[in-house]
Amino acid sequence: MYVVLWEFHVRAGAEAAFERLYGPDGAWVALFLTAGDYLGTELLRAADGAARYVTVDRWRSADAYDAFRSAAADRYAEIDAVGDGLTDAERFVGAYVVVDD
Repeated sequence: MYVVLWEFHVRAGAEAAFERLYGPDGAWVALFLTAGDYLGTELLRAADGAARYVTVDRWRSADAYDAFRSAAADRYAEIDAVGDGLTDAERFVGAYVVVDD
């Protein structure tokens, strides 16, 4: 499994809109669901209540993720622009693979 992590600092007052966009019924998940190798997303908020969030996107493989990004580049950019309007900062944390036991 291939896992992609992003961290966001959300603008004051934009938390609800951010959660709608990035949450389980939001535009990101709807777009990801068009890809057969998408496995799911978690949206995490900082435990201290700060407007810091992390997204955890799971894919079958790096190749599947890369193919999706290429095929959906235009729509990805559109949704990303909406998200940019809700955040003060966005950081790619990294991409990881699950280590089998």
